[in-house]
Amino acid sequence: MTLSLRKLDRFSGVTGPVVVCVMDGVGIGAHDDGDAVWLARTPTLDRLARGTAVTALTAHGTAVGMPSDADMGNSEVGHNALGAGRTFDQGAKLVDAAIKSGTLFAGAAWRELVARCRQHGGALHFVGLLSDGNVHSHIEHLFALLRHAAQDGVARAYVHVLLDGRDVPETSALQYVDALERVLAELRTSGRDYRIASGGGRMTTTMDRYNADWRIVERGWQAHVLGSARGFASTHEAVETFRREQPGAIDQNLPAFTIVGAGGKPIGPIVDGDAVVLFNFRGDRAIELSRAFEEPGLAEFARGPIPDVLFAGMMEYDGDAKIPKRYLVEPPLIERTLSEYLVYAGVPQLALSETQKFGHVTYFWNGNRSGMFDPALETYIEVPSDRVPFEERPWMKAAEITDALIAELKLGRARSVRLNFANGDMVGHTGRLDAAILAVESVDLCLARIVPVIEALGGALIVTADHGNADEMFELDAKTKRPALDPAGKTRNKTSHTLNPVPFYVHAPSLANLRIDATVTRPRLSNVAATVLQLLGYQRPEDFEPGLLAL
Repeated sequence: MTLSLRKLDRFSGVTGPVVVCVMDGVGIGAHDDGDAVWLARTPTLDRLARGTAVTALTAHGTAVGMPSDADMGNSEVGHNALGAGRTFDQGAKLVDAAIKSGTLFAGAAWRELVARCRQHGGALHFVGLLSDGNVHSHIEHLFALLRHAAQDGVARAYVHVLLDGRDVPETSALQYVDALERVLAELRTSGRDYRIASGGGRMTTTMDRYNADWRIVERGWQAHVLGSARGFASTHEAVETFRREQPGAIDQNLPAFTIVGAGGKPIGPIVDGDAVVLFNFRGDRAIELSRAFEEPGLAEFARGPIPDVLFAGMMEYDGDAKIPKRYLVEPPLIERTLSEYLVYAGVPQLALSETQKFGHVTYFWNGNRSGMFDPALETYIEVPSDRVPFEERPWMKAAEITDALIAELKLGRARSVRLNFANGDMVGHTGRLDAAILAVESVDLCLARIVPVIEALGGALIVTADHGNADEMFELDAKTKRPALDPAGKTRNKTSHTLNPVPFYVHAPSLANLRIDATVTRPRLSNVAATVLQLLGYQRPEDFEPGLLAL
């Protein structure tokens, strides 16, 4: 396949590098007491906001391929849109459609799973995030899978619940557990055994990403497969016990647990002859568990005897590595991304972030592709993330990312650069307003170092975000849109993303009369790719969303 870019007629591009800085989780909030972005001291961002090429981008809902505009954006779909230059239907929407149309249940993978259980008497296990956040999973997808399993004659099904408190309110786990228990009770008829078998908080159990901490996956393996995590008679007992023992703990950080029956034996460990579905549709936190089930020589932790099971993911999580081998719904096919076009044009590129978001500026930016298009033209830099709670070090690795960026810019190798500062998102997810303020201030300090370097090189800086988070640190009342209060009259911390727009600032002092193109209506993340091409002096491909600059 040959890709080509045509030069702009009247503009040859800036002479220096074009740098896209994604401030992860930094949206435009209500400028109130829960808006850590507004409360933070940000002289650099304030200066950029006074520029002539400034607007706000939609970063949620249908603008990033989600089912509806009530769905918040997330880092996966945000970076897909940033890198692809177009909007593709994403996991949540694709799974919804596959369930409603019945194509999921008519597919070969689902039929194999059911046949395995019916023919060999094995159990069908469902592992995944139990919430309606619609970022990694949706509880209604799980309900549909369970009901169809019962309809298809599966006698035993066990659910291994990963508690959220991150994309939903921070201590809401039991409302989702109760909803699941009602469905399981409904299905426990005609001799069927459908129960919760294990679980844990998503940040302690199973859902690691980018090889940041395989101990998280190991804990999940011990809970789900070996049944050796701390035992409880019910999920309610587990959650309530952990909350008593760890006052102030939120759902995402609760320890792993196993549900046990008579004699303290686990009621539903994953054993030979079983089938397993990982019902998360988002890939980054699903790849490692998939590898644990499918990779014979996995060395990251000691699994013990590996059960002979049939494993499937909700979607294919890595198309290049073919992980997992079996999946229920086809992922979005994202081709001809910005990076690929630039490689064919011979433009050297640099992508960098810390571990927590490294895959976002590589894998997701490149359309869910894990490898490079051309190693001779691409440089990837990953700064290892700390393994401590993010609220304890809200500055994270922003300074080290900035060090690496400035060193690379001074070498003059890269013409197109993308980086991600994870602070606003990862610290925002903790629900700690004070830490989120420091996180945003840390990013601003780093931007203060980056701006003069780009100015000296005659380049251009685009500052934006993939979605909001730190801009809304308190839960809001649905009617008044003011901070919601608990029975004691205190605000409730918010740990999820927001529906707010995100900033878009272009700083290129060498360009006179730089301004936003007013003819572009409802600007969104997918407009950024063509804007990068504008600054590099190229026309956009025909199916890319238009650039945002009037050049």
